[in-house]
Amino acid sequence: MLNGKNIAVVMPAYNAAKTLSLTYDHLPHEIVDTVILVDDNSRDETVRIARELGIHTFAHKANFGYGRNQKTCYAEALRLGADIVIMVHPDYQYSPELVTSMAGMLAYGVYDVALASRILGVGARKGGMPLYKYVANRFLTLTQNILLNYKLSEYHTGYRAFTRDVLEKLPLHQNTDDFSFDNEMLAQAIFFGYRLGEISCPTKYFEEASSINFSRSVKYGLEVLSVSLKFRLERLGLGRFPIFCRETKTEQATARMDYYECMK
Repeated sequence: MLNGKNIAVVMPAYNAAKTLSLTYDHLPHEIVDTVILVDDNSRDETVRIARELGIHTFAHKANFGYGRNQKTCYAEALRLGADIVIMVHPDYQYSPELVTSMAGMLAYGVYDVALASRILGVGARKGGMPLYKYVANRFLTLTQNILLNYKLSEYHTGYRAFTRDVLEKLPLHQNTDDFSFDNEMLAQAIFFGYRLGEISCPTKYFEEASSINFSRSVKYGLEVLSVSLKFRLERLGLGRFPIFCRETKTEQATARMDYYECMK
């Protein structure tokens, strides 16, 4: 707990058995009230290890995708009473120790969304980010800053924190179940006027760290551009897209029921 706020860490997991314990051990447990892991039908021992560590563990009965995993993560965190939810990938690519800093940015009302940027400072390339990923990151971020009329150092970090209000009010159920969920979520937060802040975060690229291959990266890049164009068209009144429309309470309740149908 921090400044009276209940802090939850959520871990969207897929084949994270080799790095899960290390990530969990380095969390600042003195302020984290709940750790939740949602396993997307891993083929290794991720679920067993998570339960042995005492993590609140939920297992999807099939591989539904990274976006769907996050939807389940946030729904469970809210159900368990979290005021601030921080997503930490269990592959130890990002530094879990920074949870305290990210939680503080929200717990004291400075921001509504906190992002740990690999681009601020010299962390990305020094940590082993492939050159093509770095160049693509910079190009996409520049384009997004122009189309979304905002300024972030990167939109593609997987290390992020949200207040309860953000998670309850964004129409997340309209978002994709794939990797571009992350960018849809940030575009929504900007569209609805939430405050986004960043801190610098070193990153580590190694064999066990999760990453998408080149072809998936190209697909992801095109989807990111599509989201940004939808944002601009919606702002100009030239289009209408579900991801930028508030959901009714009935739609939200229906979506929550879908999460439980995903569980084993």
